[in-house]
Amino acid sequence: MVFDDRKVHELQELRARVQLLEEALQAESTVSQWPPTGFYSAYYATTGFILGMLAAAMSLLVNVIGAPIAGKSPLELIRIYLTFPLGEQARQLAATGKDVYVIGDGVILALGCCLYLGTGMLLGVPFFVILVRLTEGKSTGYRMLIASVLATALWMINFWCILSWLQPLLFGGNWITDPAVLPWWVAWVTHLVFGWTLALLYPWGHFQAYQQPTVPDA
Repeated sequence: MVFDDRKVHELQELRARVQLLEEALQAESTVSQWPPTGFYSAYYATTGFILGMLAAAMSLLVNVIGAPIAGKSPLELIRIYLTFPLGEQARQLAATGKDVYVIGDGVILALGCCLYLGTGMLLGVPFFVILVRLTEGKSTGYRMLIASVLATALWMINFWCILSWLQPLLFGGNWITDPAVLPWWVAWVTHLVFGWTLALLYPWGHFQAYQQPTVPDA
């Protein structure tokens, strides 16, 4: 039987094209479905990173406003927070009895604020992901309750499971966890404000897939 070379060549091309189409279809089937049907972890981790900065800023603002009521410097929390990288000398950033900082331009204190906000951004990732997983579709009151529990757990882990031994080991003192320097309830309230802020900002971070607007028929 004699075959037409042109037809054989055309058949080979068709087979090759079919193979390419099958590979393309298989690749498309392995791509994640959009919008995702399950929990969108990557989105909420990114959102928690951003909202964590806002939550940290709110907790710092509450401390700045509340510190003078207790007879402390507005940035007392930052000075205590800086004892982790600087040690005892961080407590000497302000002259005794005055709210005038030894370092005039406040560079170290500004760095402390940045570190505080950066820490909030990092902690915001796991905090917000867990918060959304536990409270998605629930009421705001329930979300605030869960945020309080998570914030309390975060405070206990940070202060009593990590800093209570790590700071003395590295810097020879426990100024952050010492109640005489920083009352336990101040740190606890700071964490609560952080958690409550993330709970209240939940609607900003809730994922909603983009929907192509439909054009009504003329």
